[in-house]
Amino acid sequence: MTSDFIIDYQNRIEQCLAQSLPAEQEEPQRLHSAMRYAVLGAGKRIRPLLVYATGQFFNSALVSLDSSALAVELIHCYSLVHDDLPAMDNDDLRRGKPSCHKAFDDATAMLAGDALQAEAFALLAADTENNLNERVQLLSILGRACGSLGMAGGQAIDLGSVDKTLNLVQLEQMHRLKTGSLIEASILMGAIVGKATPAELAALQEFAALLGLTFQIQDDILDVEGSTEQLGKQQGADTALNKPTYPGILGLEKAKALVEVNYEKVLACLSDFGDRAEQLRQMAKYIIQRQH
Repeated sequence: MTSDFIIDYQNRIEQCLAQSLPAEQEEPQRLHSAMRYAVLGAGKRIRPLLVYATGQFFNSALVSLDSSALAVELIHCYSLVHDDLPAMDNDDLRRGKPSCHKAFDDATAMLAGDALQAEAFALLAADTENNLNERVQLLSILGRACGSLGMAGGQAIDLGSVDKTLNLVQLEQMHRLKTGSLIEASILMGAIVGKATPAELAALQEFAALLGLTFQIQDDILDVEGSTEQLGKQQGADTALNKPTYPGILGLEKAKALVEVNYEKVLACLSDFGDRAEQLRQMAKYIIQRQH
C-alpha cells in the first residue's frame, strides 16, 4: 500500500505542474499543448517526491520546496521526450500513451523538450521563497546533474554502447550519470533548501548515489520481467536495442540479488538519523520495490 505522504506529495506536484506550465490556449498553442502533453497526467513523480521527502527531513515548508520539485520533474520529462525521438531510442510509447513526437511531430517534440528544460531553470531562479545564495546553489546542482557530466553524458554513453559489451564498472558509471545524477540532485536540492550541515549533506549524497544506481538496476529487471501495460512503455526495449543491462551482464537472479544488497546499503546510509529519515526510508522502499 502506498504511504499517505507519497499520495499527498504526488497530488501537490500535479497541481504545481498544471499551474506552472503555459496554458494550451497561449501562443504558440501547439508547442504549449506538446509541453503539457509530455508532463501532465502520468508518471510516478519520483524525483519531486524525493525533494519533498528530503525537505521534510529538515522540517522545510513545502512551499519552499515547490520550485525544486517542479524543476527536477520538468528536466526529467524533457529527457524522456528527447530520449524517445527517432534519433535517440526511437520509442513510440511513454507512460501508457503515444510518445510526444508520435502525438505531435519530431520538431515539436524537440522544441517541447527544449522549452521544458529552460522553464525548469527559470522557475528556480525566480523563486523568492529561497534566498539568492540558495537559488544559485540549486541552479548549479541541477545544471551539473543534467549536463555532459550528468544525465546527458550518461545518455551519450548509453547510445554509444549499443552492440558493445560493457563491464560492470562501465555500466555502473553510465547509470550513475544517466539516471542517478538527477535522483541525486533531487535529494541534494531538498537538503540545500533545508540548510543541511556538511555532515548531513555527505550522508544524504551517499544515500542518493546508491539509491539512483539501485533504481536503474530495478529498471533493467523490469524491462525483462514487466509487461508493456505495467511499464507504460515498450517492454524489452533495451534488449531489442542490444543495450548493456545488469540482467544482461549478471543474469536476472544475480541482478535481483544485487538490488537486495544495495537496498540494505541504502537504508544503512540513514541509520544515524532515526525517525527524521522515515519518509526517505519509505521512498527508498517505494522506488526499489516498485513493479513499474
